[in-house]
Amino acid sequence: MKLLTTTLLLFFIITTTFSQHSISGKVIDQNNTTVPFANVILKEKKGNKTPKGTVTDENGNYKFENISSNTYQIEISVLGFKIEKSKEFKLDSNKTLNFTLKEESQTLNEVVIKSKRPVIKQTAEKLIVDLEKTEMVNSSLQDVMRKVPGVLVTNNGITIAGKSGVRILINGKTTEYMDVDTLLRDFPADNISKVEVVEQPGAEYDASGSGAIINIILKKNVSLGTHGSVMGWIGEDEGFEYGTRASIASYKNKLNWQTSISHSQPTWRDDLFLVRTVGNETYDQATKEPYNPNRFTVSGSLDYYINDKNSIGIGGRWNNRKSDRIASSKTIISRTNTTDILFSENSFDRDRVDFNINPYYEYKSDTDKLLIDFNYIDYKNDNTNTLSDVAGSTIPFQDRRYLQDGKYTIKTYRIDYNKTFSDNFKLSIGSKYAMVNTDSDLKSFLENNTGTFDFDQTNSSQFLVNENIFAIYSKINANYGKWSFSGGLRFEDSNTDGTSVFLKNGQMVTELKKRPISKLFPSASISRKITEEIGSSLSYSYRIRRPSYNSLNSFATYLDPFSAGEGNPALKPAFTNNYQFNLTYKGQPFFTVGYSKTNDVIFDLIKQDNSNAQIRQQAVNVENFTNWNFRLFGPLNFIKGVEGYTGFIVNKNSYNSIIHGVDLSKWNLFWFIQASYKLPWDVNFEMSGNYGTGALQGQIDVDWLAGLDFSLGKKFLDDKLKVNLGFNKMLNRGFNGTIDYGNGTAKVESNGSRQNIQLRLTYSFGSKFGKKKSKRNSSRDEENRIQDNN
Repeated sequence: MKLLTTTLLLFFIITTTFSQHSISGKVIDQNNTTVPFANVILKEKKGNKTPKGTVTDENGNYKFENISSNTYQIEISVLGFKIEKSKEFKLDSNKTLNFTLKEESQTLNEVVIKSKRPVIKQTAEKLIVDLEKTEMVNSSLQDVMRKVPGVLVTNNGITIAGKSGVRILINGKTTEYMDVDTLLRDFPADNISKVEVVEQPGAEYDASGSGAIINIILKKNVSLGTHGSVMGWIGEDEGFEYGTRASIASYKNKLNWQTSISHSQPTWRDDLFLVRTVGNETYDQATKEPYNPNRFTVSGSLDYYINDKNSIGIGGRWNNRKSDRIASSKTIISRTNTTDILFSENSFDRDRVDFNINPYYEYKSDTDKLLIDFNYIDYKNDNTNTLSDVAGSTIPFQDRRYLQDGKYTIKTYRIDYNKTFSDNFKLSIGSKYAMVNTDSDLKSFLENNTGTFDFDQTNSSQFLVNENIFAIYSKINANYGKWSFSGGLRFEDSNTDGTSVFLKNGQMVTELKKRPISKLFPSASISRKITEEIGSSLSYSYRIRRPSYNSLNSFATYLDPFSAGEGNPALKPAFTNNYQFNLTYKGQPFFTVGYSKTNDVIFDLIKQDNSNAQIRQQAVNVENFTNWNFRLFGPLNFIKGVEGYTGFIVNKNSYNSIIHGVDLSKWNLFWFIQASYKLPWDVNFEMSGNYGTGALQGQIDVDWLAGLDFSLGKKFLDDKLKVNLGFNKMLNRGFNGTIDYGNGTAKVESNGSRQNIQLRLTYSFGSKFGKKKSKRNSSRDEENRIQDNN
């Protein structure tokens, strides 16, 4: 019996082994040139098994192993060639099948559905603006943001639903070390794939920040061959301005690289007019501050696709921004019978350099995605500014000079894993560890009788920050019928040590303050499809806003002879509960109600000292802050030929603090419009405008404001040349308002320069798939069949 069992087992093994076969072969073209990375699909004609697939290697060879006996057919496909299919064959032994592909005789123009405006989709967590397949002739990130419903771009930055504190990310990476104004003006729009406006960040995002997140997702180089673009622009603002940029990218075989270089020198001006009373005196101040920074940026990335599931890469960026400017101030002090004038100049010499490098590893299949990356940031900010009086003043003033050098090093380690169990259930988990080290050194100097400057130890200090943040999170996404749910939990443990070194009572003092924070940050959203066209969602998130590193230092720097800003070592983090309800129509934003409540909100408090007429601005914690906002959006496509959005935003901000004597509350209404229209000769006209009844910007009660920008764009030379003529700030009333100090009021007006005109030209060059195919040669530009899910 034992012998029989052994014999049957051996027979089964031999039968099973010999019933498994292999299929191999080679793929060439009509010129007898091998075709690497072609898709090879093996289809079983009898049975319901999923087809097997592989790709040819660099020599055009393919092989299927352990194939059971049955009837099969092989299909070969590669872009640029006709699909080749074998005849059906019965496999009962190892088989060799070679293929010769024929080139497409027609022009291989890729069929892509284009849209005049971005494809916009509203979900419970975010608003997605897809720019990948639009025909809009954008020029910069600032232009793109003006086309996002509910986002207002003004001289005072970006606001969403009337709330500031917006954070900008690039591919999920922080840009806090970058100059936001530079980012908006210089970042090229043609490099952006999507813009995500995340008002209710999920657990996968850092819990930091009380405002919305704008995540800019860059295009990946997925076009085969070598291609690139050159761009140049000139303009007029507060003088002649210009900029240029060149980029090149290549995708051959498994290697993908991109690089770009840019230089620009824009111009603009910020004007500040302040009228305030101090006892029986009136201080009338006018400050004009021109800007003409010199910017230089180099960036690049390298990706290597190991196979259809694994890839590694590295990216980096180097930025340099130099700014030499002089802000001129004139202060008229009026009394009952006398008048004094103080002329002053504040000269700035700033040099900012930041560098970041980001290596990564990614595994990606139909159901799993693993991303491991490291991001290193090195940022240096060296400032020298001299505040001095000017001939003609009737009030004496001792000149001051400040040297403020800042060094920042940020290292982040991150791992994210996503598992898709089915179309209705997905799990995400991840972790992040960040290390931050900063060194801010302020040296203060006072002018002596000889016209030189002496070191002022009393008003000098050094501030060091050492911060470690560890975070873990988990999140699920689930669908059931018309319902969708997303819920996540993030835990963050942070330790921030701030060390101040300063002179006190004639002795150098080192003061250490520790800020340990361990908290859970939940987030959740639920949505339901009410009808085929109408959907609804409700979402919640809990956030933290940590003080900026500079605001924790007790630096006191004079902006002009009568005003200064100073830090606050006692500043605490703020915690915000956000709630939001959305109604969508065909997936587009339609109606939104939002409410947020913040404890210990970070607030720029402005105080006036009547004894010396000095005003100070300092960040403090205001105990309570609430925001209500109501938004109503509507597309403009009911107007023939017009694409875009219009809408209304009703907003209420309320601040209340017993400690600081703050009690502010205000409703305001904003109307906005973003539209595009195709003029004769295929000229694209784009316009954005807004009007607001007012706003409460911290302590400043702002009067009505308005803005208008428009541009004309056209494409030439088979869409390779794009020309854009932009007219910005055509109607820019600026920032007019009132400050209530508690012991007096002030009228404030902040105006930027107006009527900015820019002409931009962008020329694209090189080979791309989707264009007319040339004969294959030794360079084999088309050699790549990496799967789309990479």
